[in-house]
Amino acid sequence: MPHSILISQRAKALKPSLTLEISSIAKALKAEGKDICSLSAGEPDFDTPSFIIEATFKALKDGLTRYGPAAGDPELREAIAEKITEMNKLPVTTENVLVTNGGKQAIYNLFQVTLNPGDEVIIPSPYWLSYPEMVRLAGGNPIILESSLSNGFQLDVAQLEESITDKTKFIIINSPGNPTGRVMPRKELESIASLLRKYPKISVVSDEIYEYLVAEGITQVTFTEVAPDLNDRVFIVNGFAKSWAMTGWRVGYLVGHPKVIKAAISLQSQSTSNVCSFAQRGAIAALKGSKDCVKEMVEKYNRRRNLLVSGLNDIKDISLITPNGAFYAFPQLPDSCVGSIEFCRIALEKEGLAMVPGMAFGEDRCIRISCAASSSTIINGLNRLRRLL
Repeated sequence: MPHSILISQRAKALKPSLTLEISSIAKALKAEGKDICSLSAGEPDFDTPSFIIEATFKALKDGLTRYGPAAGDPELREAIAEKITEMNKLPVTTENVLVTNGGKQAIYNLFQVTLNPGDEVIIPSPYWLSYPEMVRLAGGNPIILESSLSNGFQLDVAQLEESITDKTKFIIINSPGNPTGRVMPRKELESIASLLRKYPKISVVSDEIYEYLVAEGITQVTFTEVAPDLNDRVFIVNGFAKSWAMTGWRVGYLVGHPKVIKAAISLQSQSTSNVCSFAQRGAIAALKGSKDCVKEMVEKYNRRRNLLVSGLNDIKDISLITPNGAFYAFPQLPDSCVGSIEFCRIALEKEGLAMVPGMAFGEDRCIRISCAASSSTIINGLNRLRRLL
């Protein structure tokens, strides 16, 4: 690298995604012929439903391979607006919707156009590992709101209020959550809403990427359902990756106040421009088509989650809050264990077992284990974990 080209302080401070790094290492070891059992993946192991692929193939055949609007395919924006209005009880139109390159870009764009240097974003812990980094990249300060397995990782509203300052701009809600698989109950969301009514300058980022992936008998409640009077202060982040097994398609969306969406569209027009044109046609098919494929995947995830939870509960000295959504469990290691990063390194070296250290999510005593794998892989992984412990 030429001496005159220096890495910015912003880039030097940036931490790479540990989940992607571990998945990459596990895949590389497996390609080398090593016996690897990976329970680290944060993506479905199912194929994208055929009707979505067919709609995309038709778009390709019809020549939909050119640039499109930076804000997204008008038909897709309309379909998202209809979905949000009906399912999330949030009346919106296309001016409230931006189609993004996955859910990550939706959050990134939002913070880039709303955060000023020093603005604070409250992030309940454990958290999805990219939240703090994206806040920092926008010049903001992530304020981590601690919780613990002893209280079920429940958000402490009194502690939340203590974290609020005159610089607080957002609080992030992720339900069902990554890494815990926790689904926030209505009462907890109502408590947050009651508090935010006292602070009119604070908005909510509601990350709902796992909204369909909930356990049998569990109802997913969105923030907009419990607090319609706060709708102007809610930004919904979602996408097609998890529920329709479309991780590689990179289609997500941001829904919120038209002024913010307009600014985010301008940002996107100067960065990535439009999301892949023909992939958006697949997303339209997903929203407008039958949800039977989603239900089938959810039923399989539920069986796998039950298998994983049962196996973890049978391991001595492992502590676990039963996950009710997404496709993760977040067990706490025995007190005698080393930290999560070292533990996962040893697990990969000695047992060929790939998991994600809880440190990546703000909790070093835990590890994240995915049930987005076959039942036989889950059983295999549990046996390796039991041997290691």
